Amino acid sequence: MNEVIQSLLALANDIKEVKACLQTMKQTRAEKFKELWIDGQDVMLALNISQRTLQTLRDNGTLPFSRISGKFYYKVSDLEALLENNYSGNIKKLDRYGN
Repeated sequence: MNEVIQSLLALANDIKEVKACLQTMKQTRAEKFKELWIDGQDVMLALNISQRTLQTLRDNGTLPFSRISGKFYYKVSDLEALLENNYSGNIKKLDRYGN
């Protein structure tokens, strides 16, 4: 009888561990879909670039994208990374004519 109780307690503990693991997996999946995606029009407005420039960024692999039914989508985090990676940090003093 004692062995049966021990086995049941061990099984209950295993079930708790599986439940915790499933909960973690569920949260991880939800976090992946929380990533904000924007379409090409929003990217062009945010970066002040043309459609052709955006196409060039896609073509040369500079900006990753997802394509669904002919429409392109971009992760905001990829745009932020692109800006950070190309940030020079140099501040050039402009004369009164903006040069």
